[in-house]
Amino acid sequence: MGRDIDDLAKNDANYTALTPLWFLERAAKVHPNRTSVVHGSQLYTWHQTYQRCRRFASALSNHSIGLGHTVAVIAPNIPALYEAHFGVPMSGAVLNAVNIRLNASVIAFLLGHSLASVLVVDQEFFSLTEEALKIWSKKSNNFKPPILIVIGDENCDPKELRYALSKGAIDYEKFLDSGDPEYEWKPPQDEWQSIALGYTSGTTSSPKGVLLHHRGAYLMSLGGALVWGMNEGAVYLWTLPMFHCNGWCYTWTLAALCGTNICLRQVTAKAVYAAIGKYKVTHFCAAPVVLNTLINAPPEETILPLPHVVHVNTAGAAPPPSVISAMSERGFRVIHTYGLSETYGPSTICAWKPEWDSLPPEKKAKLHARQGVRYISLEGLDVMNTETMQPVPADGITIGEIVMRGNGVMKGYLKNPKANEEAFANGWFHSGDLAVKHPDGYIEIKDRSKDIIISGAENISSVEIENALYSHPAILEASVVARPDEKWGESPCAFVTLKNGVVDSGNEQHLAQDIIKFCRSKMPAYWVPKSVVFGPLPKTSTGKIQKHLLRAKAKEMGPVKISKL
Repeated sequence: MGRDIDDLAKNDANYTALTPLWFLERAAKVHPNRTSVVHGSQLYTWHQTYQRCRRFASALSNHSIGLGHTVAVIAPNIPALYEAHFGVPMSGAVLNAVNIRLNASVIAFLLGHSLASVLVVDQEFFSLTEEALKIWSKKSNNFKPPILIVIGDENCDPKELRYALSKGAIDYEKFLDSGDPEYEWKPPQDEWQSIALGYTSGTTSSPKGVLLHHRGAYLMSLGGALVWGMNEGAVYLWTLPMFHCNGWCYTWTLAALCGTNICLRQVTAKAVYAAIGKYKVTHFCAAPVVLNTLINAPPEETILPLPHVVHVNTAGAAPPPSVISAMSERGFRVIHTYGLSETYGPSTICAWKPEWDSLPPEKKAKLHARQGVRYISLEGLDVMNTETMQPVPADGITIGEIVMRGNGVMKGYLKNPKANEEAFANGWFHSGDLAVKHPDGYIEIKDRSKDIIISGAENISSVEIENALYSHPAILEASVVARPDEKWGESPCAFVTLKNGVVDSGNEQHLAQDIIKFCRSKMPAYWVPKSVVFGPLPKTSTGKIQKHLLRAKAKEMGPVKISKL
């Protein structure tokens, strides 16, 4: 093996572990008086946020919480959850931002699995937390109750806060008061040290605990700003939950850019448009389901035309081209990214090319709906035949699995060697998403491996059918799953939510026939849904449609009968 031209060693002057925690220290120095976080009438500067985070880290250290401990936070998008992204790792501990829409038994599992030493909970979710702690204590032989801290919020019922305090929870502000605002936190010795733990929304089994390191958080938070062209001083609206992949790393990005965080406790179309008008919001992230609510909001809840350009990053599910197109028409500038909890959130982007500007809107939207190319901070991305581990041809037709490798991939799953072996087989992270590679090298998801419909030995992409359904004028949301079929084994079944005021239940049969006819004009005959079911679609806490529930429903409906005609 060759050697470098020198034998110089790393030393304290020229090497330090990468961590996004330094971004906050710099923001407080460069823009101490600039607004860092806004929540209702609460307003903090970067100097104050840095002091509050140091107090948080100091108070945790006073309770002997540090390296090797997990601090769980159950809260919506409020300042305390933002502060936890710095304060917790500054103490050396690992942050687990818990999804607030989970039920008590799942939360009990997460707390027990991660052995949470501290539990910080927003007052609205205190009863849920109590229930989870009861379940955890019953299931565990060596249950040690975590230090319990409650966050008060002026926007909530004060009775909830009083109740939590009466149960012995420590008030969050008092906890901070016990810490030192000048606390000398220490960066990690090793950038491989864990900064955050997040759980996948395990729909078929227990959720898996995804561990992320300081190095990856540093690189991906800067990569997310670079690919989006975010400027210093960006005004960012928290529509995306911070508990979802640490807000796709934008929690740390905003400190790097010395920007302003606008917290949204509850996301509604009205609240989003109002914040754009009031705070001059420049950027926000959202799953396509949120974009859909913005597009279909009643005129009195919107501010259109927009007073200025608003940049939107959409990911979390493949956005139908019609949704991207409708957002663009309203003046939002949309980028489309893709990733997983295991890749720190988005790690690919449909990088826009100037030569696409002159294309017809429909063609533009179709190109834009692809998952694209790797982030600057991800070193490897491909679509592979998983049996041969060879890349699929770039023909836009051959389906393979999306695989990734590099600094933007998780450390692994907590206490789950079997899952790690499967996820990292052959030196790549396996996403479980099926895609094609186009001649220009851009990738496009065709399905989750478990969502593909196999009809008469032909593979059918549910995503392709959904994209067509979204372009039907009466359809608000659509999801397609396999339904048993006596003749073909499986056939597509469409679950559809209609736009307001479109039809009464008496006309559903007529409309179902119209939708099937519409599909015939858009796709091969064997792709056309053989059944259409109307009603609201079940969703996960992050707005993803729960296909496993729809598959179960389609199964309950029984097989599509062989036509006697």
